Amino acid sequence: MNIQNILTEIEKTDPEVYERMDSRRGAMQSFLRIGGKLALAAIPIALGGMFKKAYGQSAPNIVAVLNYALTLEYLEAEFYTMGAASGVVPAGTPGVGAINTIRDHENAHVSFLKTAIASLGGQAVAKPTFDFTAGGAFGNVFTNYDTFLAVAQTFEDTGVRAYKGRAGELMGNNDVLTAALQIHSVEARHASHIRQMRKARGANVKPWITGKDTGGIGAAVQASYNGEELTTQAGIDIAAIVNANAASESFDEPLTAAQVLAIVDPFIV
Repeated sequence: MNIQNILTEIEKTDPEVYERMDSRRGAMQSFLRIGGKLALAAIPIALGGMFKKAYGQSAPNIVAVLNYALTLEYLEAEFYTMGAASGVVPAGTPGVGAINTIRDHENAHVSFLKTAIASLGGQAVAKPTFDFTAGGAFGNVFTNYDTFLAVAQTFEDTGVRAYKGRAGELMGNNDVLTAALQIHSVEARHASHIRQMRKARGANVKPWITGKDTGGIGAAVQASYNGEELTTQAGIDIAAIVNANAASESFDEPLTAAQVLAIVDPFIV
């Protein structure tokens, strides 16, 4: 495998193009293939050794963005690790393999980001202490499978918007940007798959966000979806061409760092 060639091709491509195609045309089949190889999670790890050579001196602004991403990955990695160990996922169902695969991806992301930060001469932030009940709002998160999937959906949807919100700060550093966009693409696939798992259990959701709809989860997670109802892109009102739902589904809107930190704050002790 020639990683340099792969990265060159990825750099030429808008990740949202294939992420959207995948979510609409075969997310489950694609996800299972990814699960077998851990390809999208594993390729960025191989980049770790490149950072020191490419950026020998400390890059505080990049480190700050990567530590921001690391905090989110800590959250997701611990959530899926605890969920997989809790028995909340019904034994003998496809959900076991899916959740284990996502757990492995998120832990790989944590390892990669810590390696990247160290290679840039930075210090990785410490892992916070998490409360996945969000102060009791999701008290049965590790005993009720539907609650677990609802919280998982919220984390994944938030993660996709969070990466998009700060990707622009990495645009001057192609290696870092490429790796961040690869993780962004993995998170998008997670979001789509979790939503399809919820749909299979009766939730009224699509594999992507429609408007600012929470997918039946409710007010406790509304902040993760506010702003997704936007239908204007580059000054063009797409709702004049297609209906408002389709227009809002076409793009994931970025979240600012302040918005993301406010969203995850109830889950941090």
